[in-house]
Amino acid sequence: MSANKTLIIETSAAVNTAAALRKLYFIRVAFSVTWVVLVSLLAKTSFTAATILLVIYPLWDVVGTFLDIRANQGNGTSVTPQYVNVAISIVTTLSVAFAITKGVPAALIVFGAWALLTGLIQLVLGLKRRKEFGGQWPMILSGGQSMLAGVSFIAMAHSPNMGIVNLAGYSAFGAFYYLLAAIRLGKSAKAVVQN
Repeated sequence: MSANKTLIIETSAAVNTAAALRKLYFIRVAFSVTWVVLVSLLAKTSFTAATILLVIYPLWDVVGTFLDIRANQGNGTSVTPQYVNVAISIVTTLSVAFAITKGVPAALIVFGAWALLTGLIQLVLGLKRRKEFGGQWPMILSGGQSMLAGVSFIAMAHSPNMGIVNLAGYSAFGAFYYLLAAIRLGKSAKAVVQN
């Protein structure tokens, strides 16, 4: 195969992956915004609704990560970090469901540990993808912010003012970062096509 054909195939694969990731990022934005609204409306008045929402959040990350794996199929990049993220999020979903029976502080500690670990994975993936696709600075920042948020959730879990509703800000920032990344990926894909 000639060098030009190889370049066109690699460029096409990168553009297709960037487009799939962009679509996924918009879906993640929609989920996060919906979750924030529901938590804001229901968490202070319904423990059951708050519990369901708290358990759904890491479970959604499992779904989102499988969609991320699908978007990256065939582009030659390792999806091992995403599978690690899936395992962590499944364990977190089960752990949050158990921890909430012990009280909100226990659930917040589990949620904080999850935010810390998955933030680290997001940071590493963003750094790796930046070289190939561009448009990853929001994901890099989001990974770092998630790690910091996780530490703060753990540290403040027993504070009398801390509750499930405090997680809405975390999710809102995540939605913002995914929106920025989706916009940047659109610009990166257009730049690749024009070159």
